Amino acid sequence: MNPKQKPIGIFDSGAGGLSVLKELVKIMPYESFIYFADSANCPYGSKPHEKIIELSDCITKFLIEQHCKTIVVACNTATAAAIDHLRKSFNLPFIGMEPAIKPASLNTKTKSIGVLATAGTFKGRLYIETSQKYASDVNVCYQVGEGLVELVEKGMANSKEAEVLLKKYVEPMVDCNIDHLVLGCTHYPFLKPVLRKILPKGIEIIDPAPAVAKQTSKILQEFNLNNDDTNNPYITFFSSGKSEILNDIVEKDETLSTYKFPKMYYQEIRIC
Repeated sequence: MNPKQKPIGIFDSGAGGLSVLKELVKIMPYESFIYFADSANCPYGSKPHEKIIELSDCITKFLIEQHCKTIVVACNTATAAAIDHLRKSFNLPFIGMEPAIKPASLNTKTKSIGVLATAGTFKGRLYIETSQKYASDVNVCYQVGEGLVELVEKGMANSKEAEVLLKKYVEPMVDCNIDHLVLGCTHYPFLKPVLRKILPKGIEIIDPAPAVAKQTSKILQEFNLNNDDTNNPYITFFSSGKSEILNDIVEKDETLSTYKFPKMYYQEIRIC
């Protein structure tokens, strides 16, 4: 197979990485994608560091078997725990997630920002280093979003339960006079409609997915891996658990549901 025509691999603990996939599709419409949702082991946020590395390693091997030319680790927790290991262990480009603390810290007017993420992300090297480098003179109000991933995975992102939980998490941040809220988990962009409803209008919600998509495109150019065949791009979805939530989110998402890929498959498979 022509290396340029190989698919881009993407994985997440569940459906959250679809928020990254849709940004990839927007700027690289002729690429093919293989998405793996580790729904059977979701959520990753509270799992031990070593377990996340083990799962990420297993999924990466599977995506390489599917001939992926690069892999996007579309999970903040997996990036924090495993991306250094993956880059050392496998000979292909990896793109990871990084909490968008830098743009929030550089653009804040109130010198106070909020970060909503998983426990695993807050413990990661990338979060700690980025915070120290860019947010040393900024008040960072951070909150572990316990329970939010589970609501998204149940298709309850726009539910009353989600609104109640988000209010509990963001109201202390509002009291801290934040003007930027960083979403540090790829599941959280699906909660943006509820967040916009409960947050004051002056607070900007920062989703890192568009920046990750741009970085992926840049990496493909650097390695001369851009697909030059515009015919028959496809998306294949794999899930280690039930695939209904993936199908449901794709059908409801404006970008993914209206983009006419010739092929779109869903398959449930246990690999780890």
